[in-house]
Amino acid sequence: MKPLEGQVALVAGATRGAGRGIA
Repeated sequence: MKPLEGQVALVAGATRGAGRGIA
């Protein structure tokens, strides 16, 4: 995995977690 891809995955996971938390 490339560093950029890893960062994107982390950001995507954080965004989904935040969305679920707010919902």
